[in-house]
Amino acid sequence: MILTTTHDIQGRTIRDYKGVVVGEAILGAHVFRDLFAGIRDIVGGRSGSYEKSLREARRIALDELAEEARRLGADAVVGVDIDYEVIGEKGSMMMVSASGTAVSLG
Repeated sequence: MILTTTHDIQGRTIRDYKGVVVGEAILGAHVFRDLFAGIRDIVGGRSGSYEKSLREARRIALDELAEEARRLGADAVVGVDIDYEVIGEKGSMMMVSASGTAVSLG
């Protein structure tokens, strides 16, 4: 499955548009508690624990996006956009969402 932020794939023709697909992952409150507990892990202004959690959430969101595209019979997803949003009571959770257009290639 090709995932790209561009709206076309060089050297390939988009034959059919299958529709918008989305994948989401939510990091719960315990993640933030763990992150703040691991604040000592910050080196050079970066938190390895926080970055690892965000990478995992992004991977889950992109995997769900690709799976939804497969179910629609797509070969690729173009125009992929990844968003991060704090949600929940008092900002207790973070949502990572990925969206794009599922397409069949010629």
